[in-house]
Amino acid sequence: MYKVLLVDDEILDLKGMQTFIPWAELGMEIAATATSGFAASEVIAREKVDILVTDVRMPNMSGLELARKALDKYEKLRIIFVSGYQDFNYIKQALSLNACSYVLKPMDDNELIESLKKLRLELDEEKKLVEAEQLYKSMIPIVKNESLFQLLEGSLDARTLGVLIQEYKLNALNWPVQVVIVERDDWIVKRSQEIAIDESELSKIFWDILFAMCAENQIEHMCKVTDKRLALLIDSTMDLNNIHNVFERDKLKLPLTVTIGIGDIVANAYELKDSYQQAKAALDYKMFYGKGRVIHYNEIQSNSMMNGQNLDIQLDALFEAMTNYDLVNVHDELNELYCLATQLRSKLTIQNFTVFLVMKLDSYLQQINEDLFQMLNLDIQGLDVIMKYETIDEIHSWLRYMVYELSELLQMKKHKKNWKLVQTIIDDVKLRLHENFTLKDVAEKYSFTPNYLGQIFKEETSTNFTDYVVMLRMEKASELLLHTKLKVYEIANLTGHRYLPYFSRQFKDHYGKTPLEYRRRL
Repeated sequence: MYKVLLVDDEILDLKGMQTFIPWAELGMEIAATATSGFAASEVIAREKVDILVTDVRMPNMSGLELARKALDKYEKLRIIFVSGYQDFNYIKQALSLNACSYVLKPMDDNELIESLKKLRLELDEEKKLVEAEQLYKSMIPIVKNESLFQLLEGSLDARTLGVLIQEYKLNALNWPVQVVIVERDDWIVKRSQEIAIDESELSKIFWDILFAMCAENQIEHMCKVTDKRLALLIDSTMDLNNIHNVFERDKLKLPLTVTIGIGDIVANAYELKDSYQQAKAALDYKMFYGKGRVIHYNEIQSNSMMNGQNLDIQLDALFEAMTNYDLVNVHDELNELYCLATQLRSKLTIQNFTVFLVMKLDSYLQQINEDLFQMLNLDIQGLDVIMKYETIDEIHSWLRYMVYELSELLQMKKHKKNWKLVQTIIDDVKLRLHENFTLKDVAEKYSFTPNYLGQIFKEETSTNFTDYVVMLRMEKASELLLHTKLKVYEIANLTGHRYLPYFSRQFKDHYGKTPLEYRRRL
């Protein structure tokens, strides 16, 4: 809606314009009315209006004087004069003020309506032009960003590159130039903490601060590469030894740091793509150097190959430590593995190496009828978290935590499974105490070797199998002596003893009394 100010010292004429003109249909609304030039001036001083409809002749301040004052404040104000005087001098002055129309009284409503329709079309057209201009201005940074990005990626042909150099005055830089990439580091929340972070809001604040820092340090040529990376063209006027001070954490005032990758110096815009690729390669080494660092391409080491034989040895040692719930050795073996991994010197390779370790762990667990993903309640997409970590220490910590958890679960399952087996054997032995049997007999029944079953039995009961059976036989003998009138030799037979003196001696060793003494005393 366009805002209209109506001014006329004739109350009836003013009311007529308010009442009989279809303002809403014209896309307009009456912002205010006034009966004098002074009152109208007060309205204009406090409120912006688009159209002024005013009488020419009014006491104290004429409509012409009002129009001049209004145009001083709003240069693009549209004015329609209403007058009962068809005086050429008035019309001439009105035309000099760029009046849109001059309507005579007694006023024909249709004439004023047509004038207002014409004004609305003009205002609509002007509004479109303003919006187009604003859109164009808003697109300039986007177009510049995209153009510089294509320049750094090396995807521009020679002709377009020449235009770009000229358009953005790249030749005005003090060559040679280096490409510097500033990357926002991620924040990794500890597993024991639950912190809600509005990442989109934090990202917006980060970019606002980053652009402000660039403006403060007169860095003009830059492009946003990703949501986390900003590429800068730094010429010889800036000391790169102080580049980290420009973006230090205290100035960012955010719970994060930035890592900076620096490419080599190049002599012209055509070689910027090389420096850009080098800066990207330098940033990949954040995996090894850590966050919040400045990494120069010419400082990074070359790749080297990992010794496959050493890897197999370390993996076997890790699996053994994990199975035996030896967390100290789990920690040490993982350290050894990642010492080998640091030789790879590639972020992607480290990530793939970690995925490889996880899959090897799963393969190993499959051999003992376990499933890594089921044990950890994890699906294959859950491994995507590896790609989100930015340093080798973070990946190492994540895997160590996971292996500790696997080792703990295996230990719990092992005890649970073995205790169930041992309890079944104990229940079976209690029913067979009158028989003469050995560990070998029981092991064969349950398809184990005597040594393995004996080891499991002792782990779960803290007593070897033979001593445990003796204890069960003595407990049963004690119960029979106290609660039955059976003869001692009968009790000896019921507890698997065929030789009475041996039974008596074993009972005395256990309770400190012979069977007869035990029965008499109790």
